[in-house]
Amino acid sequence: MSPLQAPTTSEPVIELTPAAHTKLLELRDEEPEQDRLGLRLEVVSQPGQDFQYDLSFDVVTKAAFSDEVRNHDGLRVIIPAKDLESVRGAVLDYDDRNGLVLRNPNKPVALRPEGLLHSDEISAHIEAVVASDVNPALSAHGGFVTYVGHDGDGTAYLTMGGGCHGCAMSKMTMLEGVQTMLVEQIDGLVRVLDITDHASGENPYYS
Repeated sequence: MSPLQAPTTSEPVIELTPAAHTKLLELRDEEPEQDRLGLRLEVVSQPGQDFQYDLSFDVVTKAAFSDEVRNHDGLRVIIPAKDLESVRGAVLDYDDRNGLVLRNPNKPVALRPEGLLHSDEISAHIEAVVASDVNPALSAHGGFVTYVGHDGDGTAYLTMGGGCHGCAMSKMTMLEGVQTMLVEQIDGLVRVLDITDHASGENPYYS
C-alpha cells in the first residue's frame, strides 16, 4: 500500500515497545524534516545469511508504492514489500545498554544446493542432534550451525552462523567438533562439509 494511502488503523507488521517508540521519536525530532520522516526498516543481508537490518529515517512520501507504511502513535514505519514476511511479528525494543534491538521470530530460508536431501529420516536425525548437542556446544562461542541437507552418500552439508561465521577457526570447529558429534551418532554419515561463505562475515569474536 502506498504511503499516502496507508490507513492508521492497519494491523502493524512489527511491534514497537514503549521504550523504542519514545527513543525513535526523540531521534526523529532531531532531524531537520522531522514532520515528513518515517522509520524505514529494511533487511540488508544476502539470501541464506542471518538477518541483518538497516534502520533509517526517510521522507514518507518518497517511499515506493509497494512499501508498507504503518502509523505507530505518530511514528510511521516503512517496510519494503520484499521484507514483509521476513520481519512480520518482530518486536523493536530499546534500552540504554544495547540500544535498538529487533527481536525477530523469523529465520532466513537456508540455501539448498540442488540434489541434496533434507526431508527424510536421516535429515530429521541430523537436525535433532544439531539442536540437542551441536548448537548448545557452539553457543558458548556465540555460534550455531544450520543443517542444509545430505547427498545420500554419507556427506552432510551445514552452514555456520553467529560466532562461527567469518571466524578463522570455524573450519576446524566444523571438522573436529561438529563432524565428530554427528558421525558418532548417525549411522551412514561419514563426513560433514561446511558450505558457509566465510568471506562475507566479519570476525565476531573481536567485534
